[in-house]
Amino acid sequence: MKHCGTQRLETDRLILRRFEAQDAAAMYQNWASDAEVTKYLTWPTHPSQEVSQRLIDEWVNSYADERYYQWAIVPKDNGGEPIGSISAVIVKDEISMVHIGYCIGRSWWHQGITPEALKAVMDFFFDVVAANRIEARHDPRNLNSGNVMKKCGMHYEGTLRSSDRNNQGICDACYYALLRSER
Repeated sequence: MKHCGTQRLETDRLILRRFEAQDAAAMYQNWASDAEVTKYLTWPTHPSQEVSQRLIDEWVNSYADERYYQWAIVPKDNGGEPIGSISAVIVKDEISMVHIGYCIGRSWWHQGITPEALKAVMDFFFDVVAANRIEARHDPRNLNSGNVMKKCGMHYEGTLRSSDRNNQGICDACYYALLRSER
């Protein structure tokens, strides 16, 4: 793959950009402190803005690595404030595969924002980074996440039983993927 790090991406309604240190308050308020948002995620709800700040500082430092991909999801009509994140949580160069994870604040659910962000990131990985396979997974109890993957053309590949852990404990994982040749 041709790694180039987190690049600014734009869609009709969104800007996907690198996180900045000053995004911690928005991260904490808009999604990371909400137990309903983090219910099926693999990281815990943030108990304070300081936790969000430490994580964002870590992300900002990681941008020096061209294999690191972490975007803030920012609606163009939101004054530059992020409402969620989308990232490559696993990158396997040996098979040209990228595994994507995402979340947005509850106030922005069911507006088509997450599929719009995922589609932009998938296009970036196929067209710029030259990935061959893009995959994602979700807890089967989180049907909306699976619907996002379907809207972006990903194909259901199967459910691995008791293969993951999230904030609900040990869980099944439904896998979706799209190959470059299937676009």
